[in-house]
This record gives sequence, structure tokens and C-alpha cells, in this order.
Amino acid sequence: MISKEEINAALGKGLTKVQLDALHNARVAVIGLGGLGSNIAVALTRLGIGQLYLYDFDKVELSNLNRQYYFLDDIRQYKADALVKHLRRINPYAALHSQVVKVTQENIPALLGDCDIICEALDDAAGKAMLVSTVLSTWSDKKVIASSGIAGFGKAEEITSKKITKNLYLCGDGSSDFHDLPLCGARVALCAMQQALLAARIILDLEEN
Repeated sequence: MISKEEINAALGKGLTKVQLDALHNARVAVIGLGGLGSNIAVALTRLGIGQLYLYDFDKVELSNLNRQYYFLDDIRQYKADALVKHLRRINPYAALHSQVVKVTQENIPALLGDCDIICEALDDAAGKAMLVSTVLSTWSDKKVIASSGIAGFGKAEEITSKKITKNLYLCGDGSSDFHDLPLCGARVALCAMQQALLAARIILDLEEN
């Protein structure tokens, strides 16, 4: 069995001790474990994020496999359970807090109270708006990384990340809608990686305040 120290050294290759400590002490939540969320969680696990909070109430379906980090034998399993299995294969020592739960305005304080950064990876516009507004109105110090516009086969450079307000960041092209366009796994993953990278930049104090 590979030791925790060996895993941490491999995941943190090339990073300074200060950077490693910042990543190991970070607490990040991913809300929604579909095309965006499952890929965000994989990227954050590979970064060695100290505490990951993963929330979703849905099950894996065959139609998910074109863009989500699941496999045929995950079908009919809850995403919150199936994803943990895959993340453990990357880092068996990762501190993963995963729940099969629908995030609502009422349970947000309990579910997200311990988190520093929240990655919004929901499908519906109403759910996105509720999550962002509730987090920003409840806490003055938590960062939210939201998404908007990941559909179609638009150019990679159209997927960008930008700071909207002091505590809100937005990734995506800001316009494409999956109700009108197909979902391409490569483009969805681009947005997911933007969100994961932005989380890392915030943790490492590389973003302007």
C-alpha cells in the first residue's frame, strides 16, 4: 500500500511547502456532481485539497457517460457514492464528505458552513441563482465559483473565468444553453477545469482581492 506521505508528495510535485499547506488546509464544496461537478472534484482531488464536500441527489444514467466522470458499472448508483469510489482510486487518504442530498435554501447553512470555496455545478438556472444568492447573503467571507454557458461546440477560448463581485466568480461563455445545444464532454470539461483552477488560484492567493 502506498503511504499517505508518498501520495501527498506525488500530488504536490513541484509545489512549495507553503503552497502544499494552503491546499491541504483548504475546504471546498462542489454542488452538483454531473458533467461539471464530477470533473471539478477529480481535478481538486489531484491537487490534494484537504477537505472536499460533495453534494448531489441524482443517480448515474447511461446518457451521462458522454461528459461525466462515471463508467458503465456506475449506472443506477447515486453520483455522490459512485464519485467517491473513483476519487479514492486517486487518493485513498482524501478527506471526502459526500452526501446524497438536494441542496436547498434551508440546508445550505448546515452543509456549507465549514467550506471556504463553493463550486456551483448545477443544471437549472433557478437552482444556480438560489445557491449563489443564499451563500453570498449568508456569509461575507465565502467564495462562490459559478458556471454559465457550456453547451455546443464553440471555441475553447470562449470558455473564460472572471470575477463578478468580491466573492463571486463566473466560468463559461455566459450564453450557450444546453436546452438549445448539445453537450460536448470536452467543452463541459473545459469549464470544469476553469472552475477547479480558479479554486486553486484563490487558495494560493493568486487572485486579486
